[in-house]
Amino acid sequence: MWILPLVGYIGLALGFGFLTLAIASGLYYLSELVEEHTVFAKKFLTRLIYAVISVQVLLCLIDGFPFWLSLLSIVSHVVYLGNMRRFPIVKLSDPLFITSCGLVLLNHWVWFTHFSTSTLMSYPASRYDPSSLPTFTEIASYFGLCVWLVPFSLFVSLSASDNVLPTMGSEEPGMPGSAAQGKNKRQGMVKVLVDTIRDWIGELGKLAGWSRPERGF
Repeated sequence: MWILPLVGYIGLALGFGFLTLAIASGLYYLSELVEEHTVFAKKFLTRLIYAVISVQVLLCLIDGFPFWLSLLSIVSHVVYLGNMRRFPIVKLSDPLFITSCGLVLLNHWVWFTHFSTSTLMSYPASRYDPSSLPTFTEIASYFGLCVWLVPFSLFVSLSASDNVLPTMGSEEPGMPGSAAQGKNKRQGMVKVLVDTIRDWIGELGKLAGWSRPERGF
């Protein structure tokens, strides 16, 4: 067969493209929601971090997860909690933010190594099911909830201080009458990333002749 595999590759590429667009649209919408409901988002993320820490403690005490890896995850979430001080504003050069990014990668690597080498067998098993090993669904759920959820939520929610844009009412030094204008508008890092990619694609389209402003495209 020659045509069917080609159709399969085209369908895979289109599906991946639509999935990427759907995820980007969802993140963009979530970022706008956080901008509109900052107080609620801060409370929700703070409680989420405490909930993940509680789950880590229970996994260590009941399911026999390794102590040092669990301690690393708990300390990491305490560091993530430090980013809530000036929520939703964050400085990209802040040592706490840089440390948080490093801890995300470190946690992913140590837990991936732990599960891939099946080191759970060398630790005390669960008192309720001593003969079981984690399934793929359980491992994926652990990564999604206990490793990636909080950093991903912070990435969607936080706004880089360099991305605060002046809007109606913002004060601009040296501009007469600027004191009569209002607050600055924050832009979430996800929105900045999506807008940058969109502008970049638009510039490529103009260079390729796909976008013709004089024709209204």
